[in-house]
Amino acid sequence: MRVLLTGSAGFIGRHLHAVLDTRGDDVTAIDITNGPDALDLFRFNSAPYDLAIHCAAIVGGRASIDGSPLGVATNLALDAWYMRWLTRTNTPQAVYFSSSAAYPVALQQPGPVRRLVETDVDYERPGWPDATYGLAKLTGEQLCQYAEAEGTRMTILRPFSGYGEDQDDCYPFPAFIRRAKERQDPFEIWGDGSSTRDWIHVDDVIAATLAAVDAGVTGPVNLGTGRATSFDQLAQMVTSAAGYKPELKHLAAAPQGVHHRVCDPSRMLDFHLPRVTLEEGIERALAA
Repeated sequence: MRVLLTGSAGFIGRHLHAVLDTRGDDVTAIDITNGPDALDLFRFNSAPYDLAIHCAAIVGGRASIDGSPLGVATNLALDAWYMRWLTRTNTPQAVYFSSSAAYPVALQQPGPVRRLVETDVDYERPGWPDATYGLAKLTGEQLCQYAEAEGTRMTILRPFSGYGEDQDDCYPFPAFIRRAKERQDPFEIWGDGSSTRDWIHVDDVIAATLAAVDAGVTGPVNLGTGRATSFDQLAQMVTSAAGYKPELKHLAAAPQGVHHRVCDPSRMLDFHLPRVTLEEGIERALAA
């Protein structure tokens, strides 16, 4: 297939690019860090593609989401022009990477863990998502409906906490790995350590994405494992695997995000079964 891949130098994009190459697809990979801006392509280019995968976005971890709300809101323009480009070029199939940040923050508060299902986002009466980043992703999902009405089959993916060995350490998982490699003691954790996340390895994000495309999956689908792991638990797992037991130091004033963010992966399990456990992912990252 002729595939357009935006954000190809980013964490998800570069892993997708590598796998698409091994499949023999004809990939046009663009990224603002080493070539044209995807926004310019969407505005001015009309080349035909069999499949478009849109990974380009401004994010940069929790500090960026909370500290640069106008920056991440730029994604609104990027996504809107993506949808216009899809309809202008009659692209038959496309992927939109949304986010678990699109879910209402009211469903992710302290208390029992609620595993979020795709229908918890109600487009008619959406709850307030997570900051401007979540708002942009929620809007992008709604725009997908208009692109689909014009003939593009839209696969909407909501990754939860994706991680891997080569992720930038502005994200929690690689930051924990770096601290463990340095054998830091005390070991710093943003917040009180009780917040939970649903960690899914980048290999599974990529495999699930391409399986969804091949199966013609439409509409939103969670990418996660359903396993709730607190930041204290993650720190204990990482440091234990690194062979030491430090004091955990909680930074109450640091950006924290929602309390629980864990998915119900039932829909994903119809076409992909996660293969990399969190324990294996930690071992890989420590060995990298």
